[in-house]
Amino acid sequence: MPFEAASRAIREACLPRWVLLLSLSTALVVVLELFALPASLLVGPMIAAIFLALVIGKGQMRVPYWPLQCGQALVGLMMARAITPDILATMAKDAPLFMLVIVSVIAIAGVLGYLLTRLQVLPGTTAVWGSSPGGASAMVIMSEAYGADARLVAFMQYLRVVLVCVAASGVSRLWVGADGELPPLVLFPPIDWSAFAATVLLACCCVYATFRFRIQGGTIILPLLAGSLLQGFDLLTIELPMWLLAISYALIGWSIGLRFTRSILKHAARALPRVSASILLLMSICGLMAVALHIFAGIDPLTAYLATSPGGADSVAIIAASSDVDLPFVMAMQVGRFVVILFTGPMLARFIARRSGLAESPA
Repeated sequence: MPFEAASRAIREACLPRWVLLLSLSTALVVVLELFALPASLLVGPMIAAIFLALVIGKGQMRVPYWPLQCGQALVGLMMARAITPDILATMAKDAPLFMLVIVSVIAIAGVLGYLLTRLQVLPGTTAVWGSSPGGASAMVIMSEAYGADARLVAFMQYLRVVLVCVAASGVSRLWVGADGELPPLVLFPPIDWSAFAATVLLACCCVYATFRFRIQGGTIILPLLAGSLLQGFDLLTIELPMWLLAISYALIGWSIGLRFTRSILKHAARALPRVSASILLLMSICGLMAVALHIFAGIDPLTAYLATSPGGADSVAIIAASSDVDLPFVMAMQVGRFVVILFTGPMLARFIARRSGLAESPA
């Protein structure tokens, strides 16, 4: 039972190790923020956990079940917060164009994932989840629920996030001289406590419903659906202070990193050249799609490029906000693609698994 597993994990955990993990995670987040690298709140704890897992051995530490599930649900609510009426209106106005671009990007990413799967660069359908162009944290969480290796999915997803962010920032600087820098973290902003309580309650209800009805990927899907609907009808203001998201990201990052072994790290290193090549190819094709948007739809080049960038929606949003672009269009394309991927990802992974004839074989 999850309660028993959680209590056993707490009893078995060595306090000095957790203190060391927390300290190392904090230091890495600060370093990543100094270099303005994206997803630092998740990547920093994940790297710290990988280091500690390699030093003390896999399985010696693990994140308790219920806090991890709540952290995942809060990430789902964070994504629901991005689905605003303005973005939905922008998508509805140019629905055929949006669907054409979104489906094209997903199809291209699926083909690349299929090729990596056929070449057995990564086990099973791991490459399919890792190639999904958007919602990195959601893809990592959902991939595990559907049997893929979350460690290697995280490796692919966050490598792409970094490459996309660097490329988008560089293009933005060359085009309009925008700095594209990440704003400083504000961990303790003012809080609407009633909205905060309602948000946390909704997250807990989604976690319980996922566990009670055994919904695969439910800790992401349920909060996303419930949160976006309640927010859309003005029944809920999703209040997620950065300190709470930082805890959620840390729990998810630790959960992934603490399961790493030397063999899985060697596997990732061997796969790095081909995985990097597939990411750069996807970015290049998306760049050609941006050219097509500019020529045939009259979208300005920088807006088109940022809108079609394959993933890293939060980082792309920061760069777009500091540039002279159509921000609602960029965010509508990014959010729309994420929502489509969220619901088609499992079907695509199963389809490619059947076509490739490869079963999951997580390390």
